[in-house]
Amino acid sequence: MDQWKGKVALVTGAGSGIGEALAEALVHHGMVVVGLDIQEDKIKALSERLAADGAPGKLHPLVADLRRPEDILAAFSWIDDTLGGVDVLVNNAGVLSRTKLSEGDTEEWRAVLDVNVLAVAVCTREFLKSMDRRKNQHGHVVILNSVSAWVTHFSQGVMYQASKHAVKGIAMCLRRELAEKGSAIKVTCISPGRTKTNILGSAMEPEVIAMDASDISSAIVNALSASPVTQMCEIIMTPVPTMFSIF
Repeated sequence: MDQWKGKVALVTGAGSGIGEALAEALVHHGMVVVGLDIQEDKIKALSERLAADGAPGKLHPLVADLRRPEDILAAFSWIDDTLGGVDVLVNNAGVLSRTKLSEGDTEEWRAVLDVNVLAVAVCTREFLKSMDRRKNQHGHVVILNSVSAWVTHFSQGVMYQASKHAVKGIAMCLRRELAEKGSAIKVTCISPGRTKTNILGSAMEPEVIAMDASDISSAIVNALSASPVTQMCEIIMTPVPTMFSIF
């Protein structure tokens, strides 16, 4: 991770769960992290805790609603003006919906697609624009996906599953687009299975085996640590033993 010391990372949904664990890990590796979250109290508390710990990096808390593209544009503008631009983008924020197609609520579905798909596309577009303006090719896009992009699991809800298949398609298209340009920017898609995060809320049974958020953040750090000629394209993670048979 020495190559990223002093570099800027934007982590969406950094106020809790995997985003919080990753923001903390990146700050401890000496990165300047911008944590984007709608939960103002949580992201500010994390920033204060890391500062008190004396971590070598720094966390800048920014409040934004990822359903509002104007909030995303304002965040990138602030980062460009204040920090010089984003070097690592982590699209982590996500919304869960468990409704069936025959029973779903349109506004709930819209929220899932706005955060899980459209916000990923907007953040990635703005990241690439910033990289182009700075003529910077030493960058990395990380997308938090799910095993739901690889299997059909009825309990996950139709629109959530659809959003994760869409995100997989975005990542694959982006790699091809960058390769055709001869770009060295990397794209990594992380697809975790059941993980202890607040997105599941009370749906997580205490006896169910699940990974910790730190397990996922460690995998992302490993992907960022790869050699310049190595791109970890897809990482699928499940707890052991797993309930899914993926391949």
